[in-house]
Amino acid sequence: MARMKRPENLYLFVITILGMIMFGVHIDFTNTPEMHVAFALVGAILLLNHYTIPIPPEGNSISMDSAIYLASIFLFGLGFTLEVLLINSLIYFIYKWKIAWWKHLFNFAIYSIMMIAAYYLFVLTGGILYQMNTNNLLPYILSLSAYFILNTVLISLYFFLQQTESSIKLMSGIIKDKTFIVSYLSTLLLSIVLGIILEGHPIFGLFLFVCIAILLSVAFNQHFQLYQETLNKANMDFLTGLNNHGYFKELLEEEVAVAKESDKPLSVVLLDIDDFKKYNDLYGHIQGDHLLQEFGSLLKKEAESQNYVVSRYGGEEFSILMPNTNRQKAYMFMNELRKKTNDTYYKGVEGLPYGCLSFSAGIAESEKETYSISELLNKADQAMYAAKDQGKNLVQVYNQHSEYSVQRSLSLEKDIEEAEQQLKIFLSKDVYTYRHSKRVYQYAVDFSRTLNLSDHERKTLILGALIHDIGKIEIPRDLLNKKGKLEPHEWETMKKHVTWGKEIISTNKKLEDLVPLVELHHERYDGRGYPYGLKGKSIPKLARILCLIDSFDAMTTERPYQKTKTFKEAIVELRECAGKQFDPQFVEPFISMVKQQDETGELDELLEAINS
Repeated sequence: MARMKRPENLYLFVITILGMIMFGVHIDFTNTPEMHVAFALVGAILLLNHYTIPIPPEGNSISMDSAIYLASIFLFGLGFTLEVLLINSLIYFIYKWKIAWWKHLFNFAIYSIMMIAAYYLFVLTGGILYQMNTNNLLPYILSLSAYFILNTVLISLYFFLQQTESSIKLMSGIIKDKTFIVSYLSTLLLSIVLGIILEGHPIFGLFLFVCIAILLSVAFNQHFQLYQETLNKANMDFLTGLNNHGYFKELLEEEVAVAKESDKPLSVVLLDIDDFKKYNDLYGHIQGDHLLQEFGSLLKKEAESQNYVVSRYGGEEFSILMPNTNRQKAYMFMNELRKKTNDTYYKGVEGLPYGCLSFSAGIAESEKETYSISELLNKADQAMYAAKDQGKNLVQVYNQHSEYSVQRSLSLEKDIEEAEQQLKIFLSKDVYTYRHSKRVYQYAVDFSRTLNLSDHERKTLILGALIHDIGKIEIPRDLLNKKGKLEPHEWETMKKHVTWGKEIISTNKKLEDLVPLVELHHERYDGRGYPYGLKGKSIPKLARILCLIDSFDAMTTERPYQKTKTFKEAIVELRECAGKQFDPQFVEPFISMVKQQDETGELDELLEAINS
């Protein structure tokens, strides 16, 4: 009873009963052409079900049997076609007896519903039965469209109700794939061709059609096999047989998106074989390649047992993608894998420092605030190097407050000096933006001291605040300095500065951590910001902080197109917009800091220094 209450099972039951009732109402054993025609159609359908046409993703296919059913409806009517469907389904049930009986019934019901709907639409739109009227193709096109849409919707609903990642991913992959749509629509259009042939020569026409369909199926199979082999080669590392670096990043991009939408954990591991260069120096690169192959096989075997995906990241470095796995579970798995690697003998490893094969691994878990896969991989990379620094043969989980994340940061003073050089270009074009950026930078310096930020986060916030408006370099001078309210098209141009800013700093790898702040500091906590309309914790934390600081300075200083607010008015607006434009957890701490500075006179000194 509990199983029936599951939505997908209830859906199966309803569709099956509906299809059976519709079949029972419309079946007509009295209006039947010669039986040899019926059995010829059944035989043709069975053959076409055997010679299917493959479609991506791998393992899926479609049959051309729908062309025969639709042509039969046009020439012989609905009752006879349902009779053919019944005979074919009974034979197929006996032939494929290992398939669950309810799947046979569900499939039979769907065919019945589609055929009956196609028949009524054909008749209601002026289609003439028992002959092919090529002077009026509209009823045929509408009938085929109804058949296609119903098939797609009925099957998609089942996969959707299952609510499993594999089901949804499979169905979305099939629907989005152009090969599926083109192949299916071509099959349906062939029903018109078949109808024209059958009208003149029923048996010979059917024989000719089936021969052509089988030849097409064989050709498509060979073409698809070649396509799949080419795709595998493009995605595979030739030495280890694992996924390659590029394909791993594609998979990671997909899994990060799924994890954010489903709120399920996702961990990524980067691991590096310890002292591999020494192994190569001792035994040569050929033996080193053998070691990579054997180690890759071990990784693949252990990872597949947990439905993880292994890739060769480059050289002696590998990556593991761990869906539905948090950092604790990932650590336990990797530590067991590390021990198993130590205990597995590989030729020549006795010459290595530990006397066995070992690796150092870094683990990073994707979070709602994860901006990009580059950020996630960078964290795993930092953790891996921390494991190396601590003596190798270790697994390290990324921790932003740990010593290694600070050690791998460059000097803050040096980076600020470089960022200011980029900012000074505004002095000749827009002095307001220059001064605004300097004020926001100083607010970030002061506010970062009051927040519980790691040194790396503090550095990123300060640098991001300094160059957050760098994209305004691309905006025309007259628009930047325009007095009064901006026109809608001018505002759209102004909003593009975040995208242009991202493009500018993305050219410098040292500044890649600043990309989220430059691109997302106009996102709002309620999801009404730009450029993407991100909401809540899906906006990176530092971008949420910068949005607050940036907006406060914009409100309290002279702008070409907006009236200046007093500090008291700005503080009122901050509180009113908490939970709307701003993350409420940062509003009161920032207000407290501003009030304290205002009381001591620090704020006036700061503004005077910057504006001078």
